Amino acid sequence: MDAEKDLIARCLQGNSKAEEELYDRYKGRMYGICLRYAGNALEAQDILQEGFVRAFQQLKQFRLQGPLEAWLRRIFINTAITLAKREFKFSNKEKLTSNLPGGNDDFDILSNLNLQEILRLIQNLPRGYRTVFNLFVIEGFTHKEIGKKLRISENTSKSQLFAAKRCLRTQLTQNENDTGRKRS
Repeated sequence: MDAEKDLIARCLQGNSKAEEELYDRYKGRMYGICLRYAGNALEAQDILQEGFVRAFQQLKQFRLQGPLEAWLRRIFINTAITLAKREFKFSNKEKLTSNLPGGNDDFDILSNLNLQEILRLIQNLPRGYRTVFNLFVIEGFTHKEIGKKLRISENTSKSQLFAAKRCLRTQLTQNENDTGRKRS
C-alpha cells in the first residue's frame, strides 16, 4: 500500500514516469472491463483511453481508503456506461410488460465456454443488452441500481437482461449447429 501511495503522490505531482507506471500496472485489467462493455476491440480501446483520462483528472479525489484498483474499476465502468448512454437510447418497445420468465436458469448457457468465446458472444449483443448484462451478471448490480445508473425503469433493465440471454442462447445454438456441420 505504501508503494501505491507513493505512486499516487508522484502522479499528483505531474510525474509522467509515475503516470506511465500507473497506466502500465492497470491497463490490462481495465482493458478487460472495457472489452466486456465494448462492441469490439477498437471501441474497448476508446473506453480505455477515456477511462484513464478521467482517472488522472480525478486522482486527487482518491482518498486512499481502499484499493486503487477498485476505485479505477468504478471509473471505467462509469465511463463505459456514459459512452453507452451517448450512443444508445432504450426504446419503449423493449420495455417489459409482464411476461418475464420466473425461472432462474440465468447463466448456465455460458458454463461450457472459455473466456474468449464468452467475450465474443457478449460483444455481439446490441449495446443496451450488453450493458445491462454486464452490470447485472459481471458487476452484480441489481435491476433497481441499473435503472438508476442508466436512467431506465427497473422493468426495462429486466427486459434488456432477458433479451440479452435470449440473444446469447440464439448465438450458442448457431455456434453448436455450425460446429456440428464442420464435424460432419
